[in-house]
Amino acid sequence: MNSPPPEPALATPAQEVDVVGTCRRVREQLARTIVGQDPVVELMLITLLARGHALLEGVPGLAKTLLVRSLARVTSCSFARIQFTPDLMPGDITGSEVMEEDRRSGRRELRFVPGPLFAHLVLADEINRTTPKTQAALLEAMQEGHVTVGGKTHPVPAPFHVFATQNPLEQEGTYPLPEAQVDRFMVRIRVDYPDPDEERRIAQETTGAEAPELQPVLDPETLAAMQALTRLVPAAPSVVDRAVALVRASRPVEGSGSFVEENVAWGAGPRASQFLVLGARARALLRGRDVASRRDVDALAHAVLGHRILLTYRAGARGVDGRDVVEHLLRDTPADDAAL
Repeated sequence: MNSPPPEPALATPAQEVDVVGTCRRVREQLARTIVGQDPVVELMLITLLARGHALLEGVPGLAKTLLVRSLARVTSCSFARIQFTPDLMPGDITGSEVMEEDRRSGRRELRFVPGPLFAHLVLADEINRTTPKTQAALLEAMQEGHVTVGGKTHPVPAPFHVFATQNPLEQEGTYPLPEAQVDRFMVRIRVDYPDPDEERRIAQETTGAEAPELQPVLDPETLAAMQALTRLVPAAPSVVDRAVALVRASRPVEGSGSFVEENVAWGAGPRASQFLVLGARARALLRGRDVASRRDVDALAHAVLGHRILLTYRAGARGVDGRDVVEHLLRDTPADDAAL
């Protein structure tokens, strides 16, 4: 398994950062433009603290683009939105080399012109509408922290996060993400319709003459310090055991006749265990607790495991989806209540 890209050098000591207070101010600022969606915002903040990437899934019109853009604004992170289309080429997102001529010497040389991937927060809009070749270029940046153009590697800024969106309804004209790329997303975040009261607020507050102005509450250097502090949050062996047990239980065992064997073709891999533990650390820190717990692992199980479980055709015929499988894992995987 490839190791994650190196962590940036810290300009702000991690221990001096008030993570809870800072994240509360981020939420307050986002609430000025985003109505409701509190679980979505929390998962996005957990993704940031864990130095991960997120796949946002929901029908059009649920403010996914606005949410990511607003998050970049309040964190003072550079932002780039890439609209993925079938004709988008790898060079359109990574950048390309151009020939330049020195007017004084007449000498020509190649110069690399960075593409939109060179931003702290990248919104990959409708990621499943582009070809596998372009998806592979994005995958390199997500996993390795750099892009390769003309045989040379160019590091992307740190911190670096990809928030990708896809419409679960449309299948025509799309290129389903390969399992290898899906696995690179720490979480899949389902963005649902607002409730009636929230929808009334949206209709009232977004149709007036004044648009709310967002104020930055942290910077990329402080965010990097918060990410470093996340990895210092203790996770007891029992917490790690819970994460590993859930992941291993998602893999079908031939001849067991279990619910998982009947409905799952392939279970989650070891990267899921890593993200569950790291996400538990981030969730504990976000909520002002000193240590991660099994409750944190269980709370993230749907977001971390759901998109990593490949179902059988029989499951589809029965109407079983990833959420049903994760619910089964949470219910049937033994846990020591005393460690919760």
